[in-house]
Amino acid sequence: MKKKSLTLAQRLNRESTAGVVCSLPFIIGFLFFMIVPMGISLYYSFCDYNILSPPEFVGLKNYIQMFTADDRFWKSIGVTFYFALVSVPLRLIFALIVAMILVKGSKASPFYRAVYYLPSIIGGSVAVSILWKRMFATDGVINQILGMFGLPDNTSWLGQTSTAIWTLIILAVWQFGSSMLIFLSALKQIPAELYEAANVDGANGIQKFFRITLPLLTPTIFFNLVMQMINGFLAFTQCYIITQGKPMDSTLFFTVYTYQQSFEFYKTGYAAGMAWVMLLIVGLVTLVLFATKRFWVYDEGN
Repeated sequence: MKKKSLTLAQRLNRESTAGVVCSLPFIIGFLFFMIVPMGISLYYSFCDYNILSPPEFVGLKNYIQMFTADDRFWKSIGVTFYFALVSVPLRLIFALIVAMILVKGSKASPFYRAVYYLPSIIGGSVAVSILWKRMFATDGVINQILGMFGLPDNTSWLGQTSTAIWTLIILAVWQFGSSMLIFLSALKQIPAELYEAANVDGANGIQKFFRITLPLLTPTIFFNLVMQMINGFLAFTQCYIITQGKPMDSTLFFTVYTYQQSFEFYKTGYAAGMAWVMLLIVGLVTLVLFATKRFWVYDEGN
């Protein structure tokens, strides 16, 4: 018995050692590329640092200036909230509509899924942002299409404060492919017996959607909402390439303003403080979503 227990102990020890060895690349990468940089940025947020000279500790000066003397800081927060709160719901609505169309299935469904998912892969690239900027230019294809229908064809989409932000929102909504695939997978998990029973009871399509489909999709909606909301607050490439926060800071995303503070104004310590404020904002928004989850997300187990 003693010999068998030792053999078992050796086996468990060998398995645990193998597990640690296999996990080392991730652990090392997480420490050196996540935890250590975060610690350094937290220290820099309390310093007067411009990259070119050693950091000088100034305490809460950056945060005090941020909240009391920087109007563009508050402007960027407002723009970012507006972008996220408008683009994310629209993206999820379009994703759900397309998913419900594709769930019926046909020989061409795999092709359509790939086509609709493609914008999610290339939508955040610099090339697409440059193309989008040209499309919405005064002499771009959007104005040319409007002119073909007799509509005004000289609108400065990127030069007006009322329309510039919407060019970025439309681009974000266009990238609904990833959410669509998740919705499509969830729709296929809904038991067909529920719809058959609803048909027997004489329910129409709208009733089946609101009484069966939507309640059973709420966990998936919640997941997509959390993930896309985080992405919305952290959007950067599209704004930086297309508008750079113009005109009159109407498209000044928080991430773009943080970049400007660090690499254009050389206030890296100040930018580090802004990054930590955004981390807190994203954390609070996620916390609110989880706190309200029990009021609208269907949980079969409870």
